[in-house]
Formats: sequence, structure tokens, C-alpha cells
Amino acid sequence: SVPGKRPGLTDCLVSRMQKLYPEILLVHRLDLDTSGVFIMARSKKVQGNLGKQFERRHTKKHYKAIIWGVPDQEKGEVDLPLRCDWDNRPKQIVCHEHGRAALTRWEVSQRHDKGSYIDLYPETGRSHQLRVHMRELGHPILGDSFYAFDEAYEAYDRLCLHAYSLEVFHPFTGEKILFKDPLPF
Repeated sequence: SVPGKRPGLTDCLVSRMQKLYPEILLVHRLDLDTSGVFIMARSKKVQGNLGKQFERRHTKKHYKAIIWGVPDQEKGEVDLPLRCDWDNRPKQIVCHEHGRAALTRWEVSQRHDKGSYIDLYPETGRSHQLRVHMRELGHPILGDSFYAFDEAYEAYDRLCLHAYSLEVFHPFTGEKILFKDPLPF
């Protein structure tokens, strides 16, 4: 969604959109290789309003993923604090001492030949939160180049993480708006 720091990662959604709409402003981010719903603003006022909705956790985010294997339970939650792994940036790690709170609710929606389709509902919005939390459950997201072990990484030709829906309040009317993007895998 934004330019990366490493060489070859300057092409991004924000720079492409700014060519079409020079006034476009960033509201939130998606991890590199995550597909799905993404929202931007066309004014500072709208950006501020939507940014506060994310900050105050007034948005509802729903992701879909394919994970390696089948969890023992049909649904659950992962409540593990995260922080940057400074020696391996941009990776994140679980850290009970210095990590920031991160909570993900999850539910298996169907079985897959290499794992399970899963619905993910992040209550917080930490970098790589869903990817780290699924790995910590022992079920990394297929195609994840950072957190999946070899077999799970090679099981799919892309990261199987998709921002399926996003619910926000309209910045002027306060009406709930739900954006959805169909699953591409």
C-alpha cells in the first residue's frame, strides 16, 4: 500500500493513485502482498476522521486466509503482544515484556486440501498481526514468505491473506458503510 524501504519496492498503491488523484491521502495500510479492501481519503478532513476511527477501533475489519493444517478448535482468539524484530525488520515477534497489545479473533469457515479457510477479525491493527498470530497457533498462512515454514510457504504461489471487508462510518453523515472485495483464491 505504501513504498517499501528495500530496493524495488517503490511501486505501491498510494503512488499509483496519486498519479490519478494528486490529493489522495493515506488512511491505513495493508501488508505487502495482502489483497483486498483498502481505503484512502481525498481531503485532510476525511483523512483525519477515518484515521481516528481506526485509532479508536471503531472500524470493523474482516480478513480471509488459507492456513496450514486444521486447528483443534473451530474458533478462538490469539491475544499476544507484538513488537518489531529489530534485527530482522520488518518482521514482528511476540514479546510479553515490550510488545504492544494485539488481539485476533478467528473462525474456521471450511477445510482445504492443504489446510483451512479461516475468517480473521483483528481487534487491533499491528504490523503483520494476523500472520504472526496464525504462525503462533501453529497454522501459518499459506504462501507467507516471512512467517511460514517451507512447506506452508510453497503450498501456494501467493500470500493467502485477503482484506475481505471493512466497515467505517461516513465522515460527514455518520452512516455505516461496508466495503467488500471477493476472495481471489
